[in-house]
Amino acid sequence: MLLIPAIDLKDGQCVRLRQGEMNDATIFSDDPVKVAIHWRDQGARRLHLVDLNGAFAGKPKNFSVIRDILGEVGDDMPVQLGGGIRDLDTIDRYLDLGLKYVIIGTAAVKNPGFLHDACDAFPGQVIVGLDAKDGMVATDGWAKVTQHNVIDMARRFQDYGVVSVIYTDIGRDGMLSGVNIEATVKLAQALTIPVIASGGLTNLDDVKALCAVESEGIEGAITGRAIYEGTIDFQAAQTLADELSDA
Repeated sequence: MLLIPAIDLKDGQCVRLRQGEMNDATIFSDDPVKVAIHWRDQGARRLHLVDLNGAFAGKPKNFSVIRDILGEVGDDMPVQLGGGIRDLDTIDRYLDLGLKYVIIGTAAVKNPGFLHDACDAFPGQVIVGLDAKDGMVATDGWAKVTQHNVIDMARRFQDYGVVSVIYTDIGRDGMLSGVNIEATVKLAQALTIPVIASGGLTNLDDVKALCAVESEGIEGAITGRAIYEGTIDFQAAQTLADELSDA
């Protein structure tokens, strides 16, 4: 079970949002490169980056910071990135910098053809990010809840060739209210590719609960606010996850 530290980038700073609200951001550091190095040194085996400005603008907005992060830690661990990725040229630029995985979210829902093309052009390097509320897919920084069922859409994208699905319960993200285990398992059971849980990871009990269902197809969990506010000690949590996975 991978625990994946998140670095959400807004105006060049490392922040966390509550339920995707750009105007409800807590700044944790004005040096995201230093933060990335910290998580690497704490034993992280993958890093999750989000270009928040890019997600809202529809194009990269924190490119220079992302480049610097990849320059420092990209050789040491795989880095995945979402936010503002809307065309193949952008993916190409990021992968050239050493990015391992691109995450396509809103663009996948609005323009499935783009996701299909990306999977064809960059096999093994495309992850789809699906945000859901009450089982329905949300887009545009969670501003819109669609009529698309999250399981149906994930199955469709699985057929395109995405390597995994990041599933976020938007009712819980940034709220420290616990992971929606039931919904995450339900999605994982419906797919043959792994699911990465996101949203709500709060303490070691959540880590234990996720490890208990790892065999259903849950590859890891993204953690943000909990590791910045100290409700989870990252190193202790990853050690626990490794012990439980080996048990």
